[in-house]
Amino acid sequence: MDSKEFLTALELVAKEKGIDKEIIFEAIEASLVSACKKNFGTSQNIKVVIDRETGNVACYAQKTVADPVEDPQLEMSLEAAREIKGYYTVGDIVDIEVTPRDFGRISAQTAKQVVVQKFREAEREILFNQYITKEREVVTAIVQRKERRNVIVQMGKIDAVLAANEQIPGEQYNFMDRVKVYVVEVKQTTKGPQIFVSRTHPELVKRLFEQEVPEVHDGTVEIKSIAREAGSRTKIAVTSKNENVDALGACVGQNGYRVNVIVNELGGEKIDVINWSEDPREFIAAALSPSKVLEVKLNEAEQSAKIVVPDHQLSLAIGKEGQNARLSAKLTGWRIDIKSETQARETNFLADDPVVEEEDDIAVLDAMDAEEDAEIIAEAPETEE
Repeated sequence: MDSKEFLTALELVAKEKGIDKEIIFEAIEASLVSACKKNFGTSQNIKVVIDRETGNVACYAQKTVADPVEDPQLEMSLEAAREIKGYYTVGDIVDIEVTPRDFGRISAQTAKQVVVQKFREAEREILFNQYITKEREVVTAIVQRKERRNVIVQMGKIDAVLAANEQIPGEQYNFMDRVKVYVVEVKQTTKGPQIFVSRTHPELVKRLFEQEVPEVHDGTVEIKSIAREAGSRTKIAVTSKNENVDALGACVGQNGYRVNVIVNELGGEKIDVINWSEDPREFIAAALSPSKVLEVKLNEAEQSAKIVVPDHQLSLAIGKEGQNARLSAKLTGWRIDIKSETQARETNFLADDPVVEEEDDIAVLDAMDAEEDAEIIAEAPETEE
């Protein structure tokens, strides 16, 4: 192959691989330096230069101008240097062409191997830089195959791993299905970028709302917190920075259209959208929806809350297997203890309240005092004996 054919081939490879031509030139030059030292056993400082216009390759020994010369392999005298060019001074680097006659034939195979390696490294770097920007974002992937319990999905030019614990329980992943996934991590490895994605991450719900709700995307509506049990239920607390914008209405959409798009994407997972509040009582009461809350008593030192709900809504407030209460606790960050109205009255659930305002409560306390007095009176004769 002559120089022109070499440059043409290089141009094609650069376009096909999407790599900057200069990176390829530098890789070839580095490989030829290695090949030159290996095949000709030189200890000199070698530099290889490829002419970017003609494709001609030249090999140079680099020597430092010294006075006196201590190492002839690496140094040359000032007198010898000035025979080449008169302006050299001590400390300058002189390039002396030493291209062997059969350099191209001997080093071609070695150079090819190193160049191929450089191509692969460059491709891996380009891919990594391309996909690292997608970290913590939602992308559409195509299901390819299953490997043990993992599902391999295709993201553009590369495969990603949807691990078993990142899959929505009960969800089926069939070949060529299109699914939206949350990119958890992009790692650089010797074999190229390795991508891990999720269908269970709470941030997946947040990103889907950003895609579906313009007010969330532009920041008018802010998602304050999310609590999720993937495949079953999600609670999401929202607020608006604009008092004229209804945050809950914006997220739900007309006739529930916006939230239903997300529900369908998540395979029917129920989504409760609630209004966030700075007042913990209001926030906790809203978080327990759809149950009605009669009273909320906070213990800020323990970050816990006692909740009283109507008798007929106790099971609704707690939820199936405690899910509603559990998600509400996650959403608000408060430990929640729920009692029905009757249970609260019978167990004095709120008795440690420092202020008793209700007349019924005062009556209950008076009755308790009367019972204690009666017990003391009853015990008095036995005490006297």
